[in-house]
Amino acid sequence: MTSQVSSPSDQADESGGTRQAGEAVVGEQRGGPGQRGTEKEVRRLDRVIIRFAGDSGDGMQLTGDRFTSETASFGNDLSTLPNFPAEIRAPAGTLPGVSSFQLHFADHDILTPGDAPNVLVAMNPAALKANIGDVPRGSEIIVNTDEFAKRAMAKVGYETSPLEDGSLDGYRVHPVPLTTLTIEALKDFGLSRKEAERSKNMFALGLLSWMYHRPTEGTEKFLRQKFARKPEIAEANVAAFRAGWNFGETTEDFAVSYEVAPATKAFPTGTYRNISGNLALAYGLIAASRQADLPLYLGSYPITPASDILHELSRHKNFGVRTFQAEDEIAGIGAALGAAFGGSLAVTTTSGPGVALKSETIGLAVSLELPLLIVDIQRGGPSTGLPTKTEQADLLQAMYGRNGEAPVPVVAPRTPADCFDAALEAARIALTYRTPVFLLSDGYLANGSEPWRIPDLDELPDLGVRFATGPNHTLDDGTEVFWPYKRDPKTLARPWALPGTPGLEHRIGGIEKQDGTGNISYDPANHDFMVRTRQAKVDGIDVPDLEVDDPSAAARTLVLGWGSTYGPITAAVRRLRTAGESIAQAHLRHLNPFPKNLGDVLKRYDKVVVPEMNLGQLATLIRAKYLVDAHSYNQVNGMPFKAEQLATALKEAIHD
Repeated sequence: MTSQVSSPSDQADESGGTRQAGEAVVGEQRGGPGQRGTEKEVRRLDRVIIRFAGDSGDGMQLTGDRFTSETASFGNDLSTLPNFPAEIRAPAGTLPGVSSFQLHFADHDILTPGDAPNVLVAMNPAALKANIGDVPRGSEIIVNTDEFAKRAMAKVGYETSPLEDGSLDGYRVHPVPLTTLTIEALKDFGLSRKEAERSKNMFALGLLSWMYHRPTEGTEKFLRQKFARKPEIAEANVAAFRAGWNFGETTEDFAVSYEVAPATKAFPTGTYRNISGNLALAYGLIAASRQADLPLYLGSYPITPASDILHELSRHKNFGVRTFQAEDEIAGIGAALGAAFGGSLAVTTTSGPGVALKSETIGLAVSLELPLLIVDIQRGGPSTGLPTKTEQADLLQAMYGRNGEAPVPVVAPRTPADCFDAALEAARIALTYRTPVFLLSDGYLANGSEPWRIPDLDELPDLGVRFATGPNHTLDDGTEVFWPYKRDPKTLARPWALPGTPGLEHRIGGIEKQDGTGNISYDPANHDFMVRTRQAKVDGIDVPDLEVDDPSAAARTLVLGWGSTYGPITAAVRRLRTAGESIAQAHLRHLNPFPKNLGDVLKRYDKVVVPEMNLGQLATLIRAKYLVDAHSYNQVNGMPFKAEQLATALKEAIHD
């Protein structure tokens, strides 16, 4: 879904809950799927946070995704947070089985999925109990009353019905028999009760689409395409969707609907689409292969939350993409490294447990000095840990998780859309310096989404490479030979020789090579030289200087982040500045090597605070390299930081 934006602006901020008041328009005439118009109050808001929650079989991810797509096509800025169980089908009606999807959309620039929902759609008692703690008093709660039977409530610890015992008196509760209304709407379709019940998520989507004036044509088209082989199911879902819309139009319980205008002032001019981090990363890899004029090869083994990249790239054979689903993680990276030797832009995708299995082959790639992208979509650990939850705890593994001195550059995107640019940057480094490169995304970025401006081709970097074509060294006797480890004096990269090229035969393997010739060498002095040279190559990678956001130039505290903490940190910093506090912010894309000016930046501030979704891994690196007493602020609960939480912590740091 794409939309055109043509009003650039330099004013964009996340309000942090202070801008939600809106003017009301009373008696506006509306028409929808049923083409009935009723006079109801319409209130204009500048932002809304909605959370859909239900059983893992209730289709909450699909519902949230469809609402997001229509919101993107309408032109709002948005940020999403899907949250689902690790089990394929968790026990029905239980707290561990609750699946949710949170969407924050606005008429201005926003940075996070929001701290707390303004609207909660709870499909059963488990969904209500699991999420009510996040819902502020005064918010709206739409409850599927059909699911609040005694047994279902007892399963999650409700002794009495929360709909009747007064515990929800502080909220604006809308009791809606979603299941009954859906079955009634579909009674003429000849479906069984169970089949009809499955469409209740579409009824809820129709109701929320009416409530927030979302477009409907795209969802109806999507349903007909999704169920093209079962047209009766497609039409049943469309009917349920329309029934939800019409219910909002006609019921007295929903006397107010809301409008959130498009964010026309938040974006530069261009064509936009909604994109998730994994999709943006896949597109970035394809773009990198085209800009390098190299075939793209992915050797991978499915693992949450990285599998979507494999799924997406497998659809693009027309761009010269080849995907190989291996029997295990080791085979996946082995095939990818072989493709790199053969002249492809080679990639392997995984998460933390897979990185552990791939470590020996990553070390081989360091020794062979071949370009290879290792994409790590981080998740909660250790071991299997929390496979569907987010974390940033693989940084030290990416830096040091191999035997011997095996330095690897590390790049980290900061937002879902930024995964596209980070993939291009990782490819640039790998191809220019002939080295494996880590790209550290995480589950929050991978599954979350936001608007992305589709770049013009002339904006993309030139990643063209030159393969070795003949001898590159002259011996003392005048003989011209090929030395596979004769280096570029600027980048220290060795030549990339395609196998089968006459005269360029050379040894490969994990045993140490002699400088220049590439012959096997056990000489201690040569090993020392090669280890230091590989380290110098990584240390010498050209990365941009770190940019610091310090508008007052009076801040004494710097908040330093990396990866997906960018949104919450920036939102928190904006809140503090709005409240009159002075604070500086910087965000690292390159974690190895660090930007050359990082040391000077750190010395300019009395206090450095590093928020991370781990126990202080970047802070450890900062302390060790720059001897700066960096203060860690850490969270490892599987969820991203909340802006208000960070703002409170940073304010305490400023005044400590």
